[in-house]
Amino acid sequence: MKNTISRLSLFILLVLCLSACGADEAPSVKHGQANDPASFVVVERISLPRLHEAVGTVKAKTDTRVEAQVTGRVLKVLVRPGDTVKAGDDLVVLDSRASQARLERSRQAESSASSMVSQSRDVLAAAKAAFAKAESTYKRMSTLHDQKVVTAEEVEKAESAYLQAKAGLGQAEQGVAAAQARAREAGKVVQEAEIGLGYTTIKAQESGEVAKRLAEPGDLAFPGKELLSLQTGGSLQLEAMVRESLISQVRLGDSLSVIVSALDGTEPLVGTVDEIEPLADPVTRSFLVQVRLPVVPGLYPGMFGRLMVPLGEEEIILVPESAVVRVGQLETVMVKTEAGWQSVYVRTGEVHDQRVEILSGLSGGETVGLAVGGGQ
Repeated sequence: MKNTISRLSLFILLVLCLSACGADEAPSVKHGQANDPASFVVVERISLPRLHEAVGTVKAKTDTRVEAQVTGRVLKVLVRPGDTVKAGDDLVVLDSRASQARLERSRQAESSASSMVSQSRDVLAAAKAAFAKAESTYKRMSTLHDQKVVTAEEVEKAESAYLQAKAGLGQAEQGVAAAQARAREAGKVVQEAEIGLGYTTIKAQESGEVAKRLAEPGDLAFPGKELLSLQTGGSLQLEAMVRESLISQVRLGDSLSVIVSALDGTEPLVGTVDEIEPLADPVTRSFLVQVRLPVVPGLYPGMFGRLMVPLGEEEIILVPESAVVRVGQLETVMVKTEAGWQSVYVRTGEVHDQRVEILSGLSGGETVGLAVGGGQ
C-alpha cells in the first residue's frame, strides 16, 4: 500500500515538473490585443565592410635628439616639454669658460704665427737684395776676367759670394713658406676654437615642439648624451602592427580609417599609408605599418590608436535598437507571423548607427515590432 502511494506521488510530481517546463515558451500575442507593438519595421539585411583592428601608437613623424657637441657643465636649460621652438632658438647653455680660454690661446698662437710670417718676409727681402748684388758682382768680375783686368782669384771670391747669396735666398723662401704654413694651421685652430665656443650654446636645428627634457642645470653634457627630444616632423603618424596574413590588404598610399579613442567625437580619422616595413617581426609575425595622420586638435604622441584594415564585405542583419527587449541576459524581438505577433529569442552584436546587429534568431525580411517611442 505504501509503495502504491509513493509511486502515485512520484507520478504527480513528474507531471508538475513537465508542466513547469512547458511554461518557459514565449506565448504568442494575438493581433489587436493590448500587447501589440505600436509600430513595426522590416528587418534589413545589408552588406558592410569587414574590418580588422590593428593596434598601434601615435608617434611624431620625426624625433630629433638634441645632444652636446662638446663636453661641458649645463648652465641653463631654456625650454620645457610642450614649448614650441623655431630653427635657431637657444635651447641649452653650457659652461663656456674652457672653450673661451682655448680660443684666446689659439688666437695668441695665430698672432705669433703672423709675426713670424712678417719677419720671414723681411728676411726674404734682404736675401733677395743680397742675391741681386752678389749676382751683379759675379757677372761683372767674370766680364773683367775675360778682359784680363782682374785675376781668377777675384772671380772665385765673387762666385763664392754669389753662391752663398743664392743659398741664403733659398733658405729665406723656405722660411716664409714654413711661417705661412704655421699661420694657416694657427688659423684653423682658431676656427675650431670658435666653433667649439659656439657649441656651448645649443640651438634648435629645425622648428618643432619640445617632447622631453632630459637635462638640468649642473648636469655634465658630453657628445652622445641626449639632453632634449624635439618633435620636428610637422605631423603625426600611427605605427601599427599588422599580422602577416593581412599585410597583403595594405598598400602604400591607401587611405585607411584610424580610431583614436582619446579624441573627442566618434568620427574616425582618415590616414594615408606612408611606409610598410618589408621585414616581419619574428616574434609577433607582424609588419610595422606607418600611417600619416591629419592635424587634429588634441592628438598627441603616445596615444593609443587602432588601424582599420579592410577585409572585404559581409552581410549582416540589422534592426532598430527599440525592437530589442532585454530581460536580464535574454534578448527578444516581436515578430509578425500568420498567427499574430510572436516573441522570438535573438542574440545581438555591435550597434551600427542606432541599429543592432542580429547574430542569430532572424534571417532578414521579417517584420518586427518596435517598443513605444520607436520610429519606423
